[in-house]
Amino acid sequence: MTFHDTLGTPAQLADPDYTPPLARAVPLGIQHVLAMFVSNVTPAIIVAGAAGFGFGSPGVGDLVYMIQMSMLFAGIATLFQTIGFGPVGARLPIVQGTSFAFLPIMIPLVAGQGVEAMAALTGGVVIGGLFHASLGTIIGKIRFALPPLVTGLVVTMIGLALVRVGIQYAAGGVPAIGTPEYGSLQNWTVALVVLLVTLGLKFFTHGMMSIASVLIGLIAGYIVAWALGMVDFASVGRAAWFTLPDPFHFGFEFNLAAVIGFALMGFISAIETVGDVSGITKGGAGREATDKEISGATFADGLGSAVAGVFGALPNTSFSQNVGLIAMTGVMSRHVVTCGAIFLIVCGLVPKIGAAISTVPIEVLGGGVIVMFGMVVAAGISMLSDVDWNRRNMVIFAVALSVGLGLQLEPGAVQHLPRTGQVLMTSGLLPAALIAILLNLLLPDPVTADQTEEVSGGLSGHRTES
Repeated sequence: MTFHDTLGTPAQLADPDYTPPLARAVPLGIQHVLAMFVSNVTPAIIVAGAAGFGFGSPGVGDLVYMIQMSMLFAGIATLFQTIGFGPVGARLPIVQGTSFAFLPIMIPLVAGQGVEAMAALTGGVVIGGLFHASLGTIIGKIRFALPPLVTGLVVTMIGLALVRVGIQYAAGGVPAIGTPEYGSLQNWTVALVVLLVTLGLKFFTHGMMSIASVLIGLIAGYIVAWALGMVDFASVGRAAWFTLPDPFHFGFEFNLAAVIGFALMGFISAIETVGDVSGITKGGAGREATDKEISGATFADGLGSAVAGVFGALPNTSFSQNVGLIAMTGVMSRHVVTCGAIFLIVCGLVPKIGAAISTVPIEVLGGGVIVMFGMVVAAGISMLSDVDWNRRNMVIFAVALSVGLGLQLEPGAVQHLPRTGQVLMTSGLLPAALIAILLNLLLPDPVTADQTEEVSGGLSGHRTES
């Protein structure tokens, strides 16, 4: 059976509205879930740990609840994107998940204050999410300020920030840093099994084997990890069979610092979403995203965060690693991602399913995300290929990349700024995006200037002849 027989023609695969056969769409959708699963639940674990109710504490039940809500509302927010309603949703294969970008805002808000601090966090998530959604009304109008030079830079910066995470996952994860287990031969063996199986299937097989290469690679790595004794099923036995979301589980409190912080990061998240949507349409369909798709994606981003906040979950955003997966598989169908969203919702309502997936060792996921995070960088570079690389654009890119990446690598350079300023600057993404946007608007475009001179010269010559 050929590639065309199993999934469709190349034109169909590039069509967001095309639905592959269910037997193919479901595993491809689950592949999207596996690509983002650990990243989706990790922010909840980090925030709970910072507040002081993480694993091993009396408040561990609240952490388990946050993990479940992370899965449930990632699935619901993804449906906002893939199915949509009214102006909400890009109707593209966009996977939503809990955002790492907001962690620098959330951690100081809750640090050491216990579950009680979550009420202020909830208020910030809900109000900030509504502000984020309101950007959907203007994002199309300001898109002129976000040409491929800017969005390509943003996507590239996102990828460059993520590749470090991929290596950390493969070496054993952040908790293992500083221990003898970090970077051990066993960890790298498992990660390399995933990587090699993925590449082998992608380039030396055809049809479903090639398309689902990441999923099969993860399964192969999981089997090896199980054989090495790295898989622990204890959490599955402890998990409940069913749970329901609880409105304002942590209460609701208006905190000005939280609201301002979430609103500022919402703007950055919106820029990231513009880049992700552009990366999806460019990598999956070879075209630019439309204003309607950009606007709908922004509405869904913000609304998904606000709804998640009501039920005690954290802000959602489009997941860049899934952009890389779409570029890698070439499957643009939004209905494939809808299948993944439904699976996420089931995971959120049935903790045992989520617990079973959480048994996948982080080293296994590391082998898969190394490829996908690298594909995010490649997608950004592909977007930058549309840029006219004259001296002006080269200077804009050079300055924005140098400052953004430099601050990310050397955060101590801004230690005298207030804490919020440090957080925003050392993200790298914010300063790079703002510098690129401002310089693109302020520096004269030589092409436009030459055209103006030609018109002026022509008019002058015409008057002289007259």
